[in-house]
Amino acid sequence: MATISDVAFRAGVSTATVSRAFNGKSTVDPALAERVFRAATELDYRPNSLARNLRRQATTVLALIVPDVENPYFTAVARGVEDCALSAGYSVVLCNSDGDPDKERRYVDVALQERMAGVVLSPTAAGVGVTALRERRTPVVVVDRMPPDAAVDQVSVDGRTAACEATTHLLAEGYRRIACLAGPNGGTAAHDRLDGFRDALRTSGRGDGGGLGWQADGHGASGALQAARRFLADDEPPDAVLATDSATAIGVLEAMAERGLLAGRDVGVVAFDDGPWGRVLDPALSVVVQPARRIGSEAAGLLLQRIAEPERPAERIVLDATLTVRGSSRRG
Repeated sequence: MATISDVAFRAGVSTATVSRAFNGKSTVDPALAERVFRAATELDYRPNSLARNLRRQATTVLALIVPDVENPYFTAVARGVEDCALSAGYSVVLCNSDGDPDKERRYVDVALQERMAGVVLSPTAAGVGVTALRERRTPVVVVDRMPPDAAVDQVSVDGRTAACEATTHLLAEGYRRIACLAGPNGGTAAHDRLDGFRDALRTSGRGDGGGLGWQADGHGASGALQAARRFLADDEPPDAVLATDSATAIGVLEAMAERGLLAGRDVGVVAFDDGPWGRVLDPALSVVVQPARRIGSEAAGLLLQRIAEPERPAERIVLDATLTVRGSSRRG
């Protein structure tokens, strides 16, 4: 059975460097860490996790808690978290909160009871999970939705600017009564996108009256479907829709199909997130592309730094999104 000394010899480093690499210490050069993990794989070396956990009072497991694991955006975020975590010798447990503060808190309690090393969390508006983790001094990084307490590591996208750009594009295509459909939970990401939508209307001289802000009836496509059915049945229905995530876009497109409406020709549609299904629609779906996988990897990297340096100042990383125009938002 291989030992830590065998790994150190194979990698050409000291046993202390091997130990720091497996403990996720940020002081280890990434190239050295990669050599250590490669040597460990070649030798089929497994660190003594029980002894290490007793010393560190924590496992080498991270929790990722998101509101909807079926949303392709969070699937990509999860992949980014896992890729980064595994390269540092950590495993990831994926949890689905359904945007429910009670369910979120239950998963946080499990992470605390199991002494998980840290948590990447897309929190509910109430922020109960962030509060509980900080009270117990458990490392946490927030993605997508910002908590009430800003003194925590965060990774997000500039959704306000992206939504403004998407709405400006719809106006330039000649759409005039534009709706923005957001999720039901009042999260900061949805608010930012609604704000960006209204920014574009004000800049165009239409004020807030040139478009409508709607909240979905529930999470996922089914909640968006109910809301879209209502606004498409209005006496003056929207002629374009900005959907703030891909599940919302599915609900909008389903409601349009029920009424025989074609994207682009009858109702312009732009959605956040670029699921593969959107490219094979006819017409293809215009999207705001968020770097979801990078969001996950950046969040996991921040979490590993927080584990290694608990007292360092909180850091916020804000990434850009990109508008990709396809047929669904062009006048047919």
